[in-house]
Amino acid sequence: MTHAPLAAYPALRLRRLRQADWVRRLVRETVLTPADLIWSMVVHEGEGQVPVGSMPGVARLSVKDAAAAAKEAQALGIPAIAVFPHIDGAKKDAEGTLAHDPDGLIARAVKAMKDAAPDVGVMCDVALDPFTTHGHDGVLRGGRIANDETIERLVDQALMQARAGCDILAPSDMMDGRCGALRKALEAEGLQDVMIMSYAAKYASAFYGPYREAIGSGKLGSGTVENPGDKKTYQMDAANSDEALREVALDIAEGADMVMVKPGLPYLDIVRRVVDAFHIPTFAFQVSGEYAMLMAAAQNGWLDEERAILESLGAFKRAGAAGVITYFAPRAARLLGA
Repeated sequence: MTHAPLAAYPALRLRRLRQADWVRRLVRETVLTPADLIWSMVVHEGEGQVPVGSMPGVARLSVKDAAAAAKEAQALGIPAIAVFPHIDGAKKDAEGTLAHDPDGLIARAVKAMKDAAPDVGVMCDVALDPFTTHGHDGVLRGGRIANDETIERLVDQALMQARAGCDILAPSDMMDGRCGALRKALEAEGLQDVMIMSYAAKYASAFYGPYREAIGSGKLGSGTVENPGDKKTYQMDAANSDEALREVALDIAEGADMVMVKPGLPYLDIVRRVVDAFHIPTFAFQVSGEYAMLMAAAQNGWLDEERAILESLGAFKRAGAAGVITYFAPRAARLLGA
């Protein structure tokens, strides 16, 4: 990129372009709109809404409330909702059997949301961790996650979601080869229009804790099976950057339509590298821990809540992201529309 030579002060006074709101808006380099947001939402099997203690302002929604939220998203201009399940612990098992139940919570929620607001996209998490007693994203064999056997179960789960009306499958498991297996299965079933947004660069992060509470995830390192205490054998090492490009390249080659970096704010450098390297729609997930930190600071009076929400979301756009999956979506959309 060629830059014009800079004039010397006082011929150049950069503050001239900051002196009033109208000129700041006129020269703004990136713009955040509700169309940049995907609403991250947790559904549960009961009635009403159940607040999530570690995420002030977030609640698990009933299927009925999720359908109403889809209508709200449409009214706010939010293009899509990412739905995650909270499963009754008594219904879980070590194999995550309920993950592909065609009459289960996710299938019912997707159908209700698409019936309520057909023009709002629905994205489904393809992973076993909400359904397993041990809380891992795959099946455990001798204390290890069995990659290929897990993929077989993910294919069953994804096909169920697609048949229920899911528009975007989002495999978050980080098994090797899962995007290719999903794409092959979708094509074979005549579901070729279903999109894949892969969690291509998903890091083994400390920022997922509140989400695990929100979905009632099994506690790692415990239970009746030999259970690793973390997910570092399949999620990425936080120290690695070049590896992220290899992961993204693999998923694109296997048929991913869009890719995602997760978590968000601590990994904006990865977002930028992926965008520059591949020129493919790249999203970032502003995860539960990021949400919780901002809300905790705001509630203590340490941050201006509304400004912090929009500033944090704007950072993703500045880094090059096509959009952001966030629990702040409805709040941010209202602020942007004000």
